[in-house]
Amino acid sequence: MFRLDGKTALVTGASQGIGRAIALRLAAQGARVLAAARSVGKLEALAAEIGEAGGEARALRLDLASPGEIGPALDALPAEWAAIDIVVSNAGITRDALMARMTLEQWQEVLTTNLTGAYAVVRPLVRGMMKKRWGRIVFVSSVVGLMGNAGQANYAASKAGLVGFSKSLARELGGRNITANVVAPGFVETAMTESLGEKAREDLAKSIALGRFGSVEEIAAAVLYLVSEEAGYVTGEVLNVSGGMYI
Repeated sequence: MFRLDGKTALVTGASQGIGRAIALRLAAQGARVLAAARSVGKLEALAAEIGEAGGEARALRLDLASPGEIGPALDALPAEWAAIDIVVSNAGITRDALMARMTLEQWQEVLTTNLTGAYAVVRPLVRGMMKKRWGRIVFVSSVVGLMGNAGQANYAASKAGLVGFSKSLARELGGRNITANVVAPGFVETAMTESLGEKAREDLAKSIALGRFGSVEEIAAAVLYLVSEEAGYVTGEVLNVSGGMYI
């Protein structure tokens, strides 16, 4: 089940954390993975790891903070990598501040990277999917985009925007057998959450029904399902993977 043989997947934000885990999981299921992020060194190490495990991957430098550069970077791909079947838009940043102190720069930087960057990645690839009459688009959002969070108005707005974006794409592209969905993680064990103090982590875990943070592998498993043939009748949905933090 959930095999991706013969499919090519683009994963943004693949150099670390959730994106890296997604790239590894899709490659393990047979997809050729185009791993994209700003850190080429980390991407090349990831591609080598996938190759050593018997998969196939290629590093691609993409900076979602510069949406105008994304189309040309995708256009420059070799022909054998240019036909993308699966897009997982995972890259994102935070610039937290209470609204009374949030600068326009902090607002725009987050919206540009998290939302406009996702548009800039998906738009050039849609025509190819339409011609093949097959495609999978998954946006990695956040439960913050569903429930809000003090000090993260910019981040919440960007992640909520991905939900509306996905639902609109689902309606536009469904007739061509292309699905668009969202995965909304809660607190996940990453470098970002590791920096929290022990007391803060314990307090946060109390707000989660399962009583723990999630793992990057658990988020990757949710993405794998949505990009598989088995999820061919699922589109326009938000898969909440928060351990019951948001119910």
